[in-house]
Amino acid sequence: MTAPARSPCGLDPLIHEAARLLIVSVLAECQVADFNFMLATTNLTRGNLSQHMARLVEAGYVQETKEFLNRKPHTEYRLTAAGRSAFKRYRKAWREMTGGGGA
Repeated sequence: MTAPARSPCGLDPLIHEAARLLIVSVLAECQVADFNFMLATTNLTRGNLSQHMARLVEAGYVQETKEFLNRKPHTEYRLTAAGRSAFKRYRKAWREMTGGGGA
């Protein structure tokens, strides 16, 4: 896992992408969320959500747990400590950049 580069204004570009910002924001409010909940909450397509989750998992920001329930695949996600820390830094950088408002 390589730490994502920071933009000149201090925003983490991995989180700053709109869909991933939405995903991380949702996960920050949940202990755990399954794939179907994330689909319904984010309104992303299955493929789009899968790709963005893969990037966040690869970065170490999200933990993915896969299992079978009643012989059906079930995937759950949760923010890691690194993900929570990155989101906290992102929000702080956003507030500083915007003069105290926003995220």
